Amino acid sequence: MNSITAAITAVGAYVPDYVLSNEVLETLVDTNDEWITTRTGIKERRLLKESGKGTSYLAIKAAQNLIKKSGVNPAEIDLVIMSTATPDMPVATTGVYVATQIGAVNAFAFDLQAACSSFLYGMSTAAAYIQSGRYKKVLLIGADKMSSIIDYTDRATCIIFGDGGGAVLFEPNYEGLGLQDEYLRSDGIGREYLKIDAGGSILPPSKETVENRQHYVFQDGKTVFKYAVSGMADVSEKIMQRNNLTKDTVNWLIAHQANKRIIDATASRMELDEEKVLVNIHRYGNTTSATLPLLLSDFEDKFKKGDNLIFAAFGGGFTWGSIYLKWAYNKQ
Repeated sequence: MNSITAAITAVGAYVPDYVLSNEVLETLVDTNDEWITTRTGIKERRLLKESGKGTSYLAIKAAQNLIKKSGVNPAEIDLVIMSTATPDMPVATTGVYVATQIGAVNAFAFDLQAACSSFLYGMSTAAAYIQSGRYKKVLLIGADKMSSIIDYTDRATCIIFGDGGGAVLFEPNYEGLGLQDEYLRSDGIGREYLKIDAGGSILPPSKETVENRQHYVFQDGKTVFKYAVSGMADVSEKIMQRNNLTKDTVNWLIAHQANKRIIDATASRMELDEEKVLVNIHRYGNTTSATLPLLLSDFEDKFKKGDNLIFAAFGGGFTWGSIYLKWAYNKQ
């Protein structure tokens, strides 16, 4: 028997209907379409506006889309990993609720939080469970309702983020396809540059924290940009070198959609042709944990069995890394 690798065998996605365009943002803060597009590449983002619906709603919809497309029986799913930076609520794990709602009644579930690297780290985790031989079907979901933690009077952050969800199914593969290698990194130096000050154990919620708007995302944009450019480019180049990959043998770059300039810098370091660099940031903005699976869903038609995919992400903390995966199927 060949050794077990962990392959993606199905994908699904969901984005809300409401579109927040650059033109609408012009009415909220001092900005304009040209300024936003030039600096980020973003034209619009989707927001979940319905009252009482959180990240779990996005996750459930994405998972249901995957189930419908693939025909997988939810009762056969062994594990649900919920990658998110915006859980529905503290303590009560969002992934557990999602698993129950989609009918994954025989699965155990947990949340994984690594900011914008959450899905990438989740890929590593899902693959490890599959490669252990103990589990056959692991559902990895990346979803975030970023609009719940964004201050729409803060020009530095409100132009960047959107809401969305994506999901992939990992299963055993005996053809050598699936996850091949990973290079994951983290550095606590990033703690002060991208964060939410209040609501945690250091600074619990209070009247003062609400009045001071400390429950929204703060980002030191220039510093985060500098680290993200070097971090994503470094790990992507490293994973190519370790696996003797070249610009000709890499088929697709699946990069975190935080900023078009960061994506371009990563692709440039890898010397990839533009047509190999998948981009949908102009449609969704930065959906944090959902960017990578949304790319897989949007461009699933392009992937061929055996294609070499390089994933790369960078997130708060700092967290970052790259994964090399061989695609396992041709879409029917």
